[in-house]
Amino acid sequence: MTKERWEAIQQNGGMADLSGRAKWLITGEDRIRYFNGQVTQDVRRVTAEKAVYACVTDVKGRISGDIFVRVTVDGEGLLLDAEEGLREVLMLRLDRYIVADDVEIQDVTNDWDLVHYFGEAAEGIEGGSLCERFGVGGRDVWTARGESVTSGDGFLSAEELEVLRVLNGVARYPFELNGDVFPPEAGLELRAIDYNKGCYIGQEVISRIRTSRKMPRELVAWRLNGGGEVEAGAQVVLPGEGGRILGGVTSVVVEPETGLAAGLAYVKLGTVPDDSQLLVGNHLATIRRLVPGLSF
Repeated sequence: MTKERWEAIQQNGGMADLSGRAKWLITGEDRIRYFNGQVTQDVRRVTAEKAVYACVTDVKGRISGDIFVRVTVDGEGLLLDAEEGLREVLMLRLDRYIVADDVEIQDVTNDWDLVHYFGEAAEGIEGGSLCERFGVGGRDVWTARGESVTSGDGFLSAEELEVLRVLNGVARYPFELNGDVFPPEAGLELRAIDYNKGCYIGQEVISRIRTSRKMPRELVAWRLNGGGEVEAGAQVVLPGEGGRILGGVTSVVVEPETGLAAGLAYVKLGTVPDDSQLLVGNHLATIRRLVPGLSF
C-alpha cells in the first residue's frame, strides 16, 4: 500500500466486503439466556442498532472463536458473524451446549451479504448496526445475498484491511486469537469481556486472571528500526549474548508511511516495557504495549 493510499484511508475511511464471513441466526424463546451463557460479553445489551463483540471460550477459558452479535430487525433473533474459518468449528461448539433450551441455530452464511463502512465513509449510512472492527468506528449493513454492492471505489482489498487491522493493534483469529490464548492476553478485557454479567463457559478461569493479574503472555505491537524482513512465527529475543527468547510474532505488515516491517507479537507478561528495543526476527525493533487507537 502506498503512503498516499494510506493517508486517504485514514482521512476518508472506506468500505469492507465481509460477505464471506460465517453467519448464524439464533432464534427461540431461550436465545438470550442460552447465548449469554456461551460468550464473554453481556448479550442482554445487544440491539439491532448496535452490535457487540465477544469471545466464545472453552471450559479452560481459552478462545474458541470471536464473534459480533446484533439483534435482528424484527427483534425475534440474534445475528452472529465470525471469521470464515470458524464456520464449522463454532457451529459445533455452540450446538453442543443446547440441552433443553428453546433455541435453534441456523447457518445463514450464504443468505446474507455484509458490508462494513468505517470512518467518514460510515457517516450518512442509514440502517445497519454500529460496530468497531478495525480499530475504527463504523457501521455494518446486512442485506440479502446479491442485493448489495460489494466492490468498487471505496472498498479496501484484503491486504489493505490487514494493514489497517495490524497497525491499529486489533487481534484476529487465527493469528492472535486461537485455542492457546486467553482473551486478556490479547488485550480484549475492555472490548469483549463483561465481568458483571454472570456465568458462561470459561468464566471462572477468566475471572481468576483478572483477580491475580497473572497470565502467560501479553500482545504487543512492534516496528523495525530499520530495513529488513520478518515472517510470522519469528522469535522476539532480548538483545545481547545468549539473548533470552521472550515470545513470537503473530502478524506482519509493511507500514505505508515508513516502508518498515511492523506487526503484532506475544511476549511473556511483564518482560517488555514500552519503547523496549528487542530483536524481532534478528532485526532490532521498538516494542510498545497496545493502547486502543494508538499507533507508532
